[in-house]
Amino acid sequence: MPYIRIKPLKWRRSWPLHLMLLPGMALLFLFQYIPMIGIVIAFQDFVPTKGFFGSEWVGLQHFDYMLSLPDTTEIIVNTLTIAIMKIVLGLLVPIIFALLLNEIRQSGIKRSVQTMVYFPHFLSWVILGGILIDVLSMNGGAVNRILGWFGLGPYFFLGDPGLFRGVVVLTDVWKEFGFSTIIYLAALSGINPVLYEAAVMDGAGRWRQLINITLPGIAPIAILMATLSIGGILNAGFDQIFNLYSPLVYKTSDIIDTWVYRAGLIDMQYGLATAVGLLKSFVGMVLISISYWAASRFANYRIF
Repeated sequence: MPYIRIKPLKWRRSWPLHLMLLPGMALLFLFQYIPMIGIVIAFQDFVPTKGFFGSEWVGLQHFDYMLSLPDTTEIIVNTLTIAIMKIVLGLLVPIIFALLLNEIRQSGIKRSVQTMVYFPHFLSWVILGGILIDVLSMNGGAVNRILGWFGLGPYFFLGDPGLFRGVVVLTDVWKEFGFSTIIYLAALSGINPVLYEAAVMDGAGRWRQLINITLPGIAPIAILMATLSIGGILNAGFDQIFNLYSPLVYKTSDIIDTWVYRAGLIDMQYGLATAVGLLKSFVGMVLISISYWAASRFANYRIF
């Protein structure tokens, strides 16, 4: 029987890389796993002075109360409506912009435009919220001034329930579409240029090249991004809405996360807020599992 030598693991070379993971793993365990002990609050009449072990156990009482509230349906509808609108426009706008940007042949202009449009991604909603409050103000806001030149307005963008939802979606797309465009530009750069040369020789114009080569070339990435976004369908953007909304627009803008914030930290209904957050996390976990299955099924995406 021939001797087969098994190569030893290159531990001497790889141990520094494993060592670099320890701080991240420690932070993950400290801030993600240990706080999960607080899930028990969802099943208790929690009193901070009594702690986890001294508070009265109430079982599923908070879940029953949550489902009986008249605002529950409205909050869920608001969350799903805003999230779905963000997902749809967050997919279409970057694709369209990437296709337009890909037609620019001067690399300097292309890089400059790309830098300008993805810069807002790096700004927090605390900063952008203050800017938008001034820009969209009824009293001297830049948008209402421009509309006034055409005899329109003024509009109370951040106080009108009918307008606020559209403002939230459009400003979120404006903030994030530039950064998402990078993904589709990378996909466009991976299309074999020989295909375009062959299409030109066959007499295909720019429109036929777009339909038959470009769009099929980026379709797998678009499908992947669409399926993975399913997992975040209950995340309508707490940071953004919290910095822009007011009681005037609760009817169309109050989402699960903002409601949990008010119930838990302002009204001190800790058990109810934890129950809502736990239910949202469970549904999110199910949706993420479905999205990864769909990504594996339709886009050949694998984590490992």
